[in-house]
Amino acid sequence: MASTYESIMTDLKAGKYAPIYILQGDEPYFIDQISGYIENNVLTPDERAFNQTVVYGKDTDVRDIDVMSRRFPMMAKYQVVIVKEAQELKKIDDLVFYVQKPQKTTILVLCHKYKTLDKRKKLASLVEKSGVLFTSTKLYENKIPAWIDNYIKGIGLVSNPNATRLLTEYLGTDLSKISNELDKLAIALPKGAAITPEIIQDNIGISKDYNTFELQKVISTGNVEKAARIVTHFAKNQKDNPIVLTITSLYGFFSKMLIYWQYAGKDNATLASAIGCSPYFLRDYQEASRLMTLPRVINAISLLREYDLKSKGVGNVSTDGGALLQELVFKIMH
Repeated sequence: MASTYESIMTDLKAGKYAPIYILQGDEPYFIDQISGYIENNVLTPDERAFNQTVVYGKDTDVRDIDVMSRRFPMMAKYQVVIVKEAQELKKIDDLVFYVQKPQKTTILVLCHKYKTLDKRKKLASLVEKSGVLFTSTKLYENKIPAWIDNYIKGIGLVSNPNATRLLTEYLGTDLSKISNELDKLAIALPKGAAITPEIIQDNIGISKDYNTFELQKVISTGNVEKAARIVTHFAKNQKDNPIVLTITSLYGFFSKMLIYWQYAGKDNATLASAIGCSPYFLRDYQEASRLMTLPRVINAISLLREYDLKSKGVGNVSTDGGALLQELVFKIMH
């Protein structure tokens, strides 16, 4: 049956259910979405009382799951058995005896997070034939902006390029965290409203002016005055802006600038692919290249490595993170 997230959700919403779902892989968001939909939508609230069972892998075993799954539903078309943290289940391969002849009125869901089944063994191949074997993989960083835009559209709001960039920079690739924050905006804003950096600042708490993305931007454009304001703000608010995270972010930016120069002259699609960024953000690197020449990029990376060690106490016994960051940014820009 269907094995992509979109096709699985389409089938579920159409009432097309498989007898067994094994949801595996290192991206918990998609696993939670699929299992959550089954848990909340297959049965009515009244039917769930007698026909829905949720257990945890570390607290049960394959034999118990087999017994539960072979029961018949009571006054309902289906019964649902959900095994959360199925990666903790011992001897999971013994489920082959149930999967060979699953109960047609049971929907068995195993949430096997952060691990995958051994495809050389029989269980995986049997589930692929008679049920759904879904592998949830993490999105690459360059796919996140488009995912955010699609999610925003799905909750009835309108995306804004600067807002998407800000969310990507600060929330990273954690889809659960991103979706939670966007869901808050969906509650706070009217349908059709545009998400702006100002709205993000007011509702999520990410400053539109004092963040690492803005710092990258002003460094790469040579705006010394604004860079000084940002690092001063960071120095005064080190708990919210630790130097280690700022250096990590800047290192990521300059590493991509180094790749940019290696592929300079190539078409935009090749450049974006090589850098690992969305074509959405390629213009930022193109604009930065006007000032950030290859020698300056190499020097910046060298300084970042030096100050990363200093921030961890190597060759530095007294200077705090805020002062180190101010010194680092001054050297990069001069």
